[in-house]
Amino acid sequence: MKRNLLFACGLWLTMAVAAQTTLRPMEDVNGVTDLTLDSLEKVQTARPVAGSSRKGDHPVLFLVGNSTMRTGTLGNGDNGQWGWGYFAHEYFDEERISVENQALGGTSSRTFYNRLWPDVKKGIRPGDYVIIELGHNDNGPFDSGRARASIRGISATDSLNVTIKETGAKETVYSYGEYLRRFVREARELGAHPILMSLTPRNAYEGGDPSAPKGRGMRRVARVDGTFGLWARQIAEELNCPFVDLNEISSQKYEKMSEWKFNYHFYLDRIHTSAFGARLNARSAAEGLMCCNHPEVALLRQMMKTDLPGTGVQRQKGKPVVFITGDSTVKNTDKDEDGMWGWGSLADTVFDTDKITIMNAAMAGRSCRSYLREGRWDKVINDVQPGDFVLIQFGHNDAGKELDSGKARNDIMGTADSSHVYRVRTDKEVRNEVVYTFGWYLRKMIDDVREKGATPILVSLTPRNEWTKGKIERRNDSFGQWYRDVVNMTEVEFVDLHNITADALDKLGEKKARAYYKNDHTHTGKKGALLNAQGIAEGLKRNHSELAKYLK
Repeated sequence: MKRNLLFACGLWLTMAVAAQTTLRPMEDVNGVTDLTLDSLEKVQTARPVAGSSRKGDHPVLFLVGNSTMRTGTLGNGDNGQWGWGYFAHEYFDEERISVENQALGGTSSRTFYNRLWPDVKKGIRPGDYVIIELGHNDNGPFDSGRARASIRGISATDSLNVTIKETGAKETVYSYGEYLRRFVREARELGAHPILMSLTPRNAYEGGDPSAPKGRGMRRVARVDGTFGLWARQIAEELNCPFVDLNEISSQKYEKMSEWKFNYHFYLDRIHTSAFGARLNARSAAEGLMCCNHPEVALLRQMMKTDLPGTGVQRQKGKPVVFITGDSTVKNTDKDEDGMWGWGSLADTVFDTDKITIMNAAMAGRSCRSYLREGRWDKVINDVQPGDFVLIQFGHNDAGKELDSGKARNDIMGTADSSHVYRVRTDKEVRNEVVYTFGWYLRKMIDDVREKGATPILVSLTPRNEWTKGKIERRNDSFGQWYRDVVNMTEVEFVDLHNITADALDKLGEKKARAYYKNDHTHTGKKGALLNAQGIAEGLKRNHSELAKYLK
């Protein structure tokens, strides 16, 4: 079933607040120290040469912004922070248009216009597009330190002549709105189509309904309604320029989240996003463009990818879907009668397919971390609807030493709400990745499912064919304990398949039990997969689960 960005089109309202024009700078409320511009030489070698991404005569979409669009000097996530410009290309047909991230951390409308915009303009051709999202750094002093503040508001006449205290350089400072005017006008003079966007949200609240249920929709995310959001909108209306209220679109998404989820969309501080937050903002920007009816955006919309990736589930009216996620013990080759099988491929032996649709989205060799990193979890979540069920079973590939090499799939062991940035080196690539604990990944999956109005069910990993003193192995002091810790944290439904199957195999005895495995101590043959499927059914019945209503 296909879902696309058009589903997200809605009414995004920004309060109309009168603009204030004053020559005092705005207070720096972000509490972030960003020293990127201290080395312009290094910066220029890191950012692409303007227009260098162009393919033939195809247009380029230039991104002009600050660290919320491109973090730090390299923009490579080496501190766990990512800008949304890194992921923006995923929403465009790169055979028709290239996306070039010219943003730079630490810049304001003033400093980008003065220092970087002249070089960006050199690469712009008629028919290109320029997205401008600036404002987070338009604060602080006018004439010292970073000296990046613009005058508040949109005045076309206010200006301030300053001498930078540290260097003695003289400069005329204009209003935030005036810098936006100049970006728009100069882009159009080059034959390009400028698009203004409001700022990304900060990790901050501005009140809400204290009587609302705890967790979701309880508080209102802080907006930029009366300042940068309003000013950018006003300039767009004045110049008849396309405008996307990125701040409002992303804020509405955040307000549907649990507070825990909202927080992990940021990393280290309250303005810079993690990869999760950057992806959310990139998708919000794409949704805003798809919903923008301005004629200058019409052709750009035709070059966008509107279909969101999914599992390929074939939904039938009136029937919920049970999505099954996991590794090779859930989905294997599942063809040869004498080969390796995962229990998910035999789920139809226990579920009544006249009442519920089974979607086995598991993938061999995956851990929580790699399943998420590869986008497989996103495909499931994109397809999940209220009333569905999602079985979550990982663990076999989550432990080991491959944290930053090999398949780079291992998690940090345990359930703490912690993470670490690793420089991952594999045969295919070198990248930076924030790695979380095993329990953290499970909590994220559980929370995502609940946000979609569906029911998550945690399933413990299958036992391995290893025996001691006539008893099969039990990992109740490691993964078993971590599963239970997550259950206590989230109150999620839990099917302890690990012990259900282990109990059954203990009754059979070691000699007979070996016939249930194939090739090694982990993977089951068809007989073992069937036993595990029956264990799922037994666990659901013990729980008096809502999903048990769909068993045969």
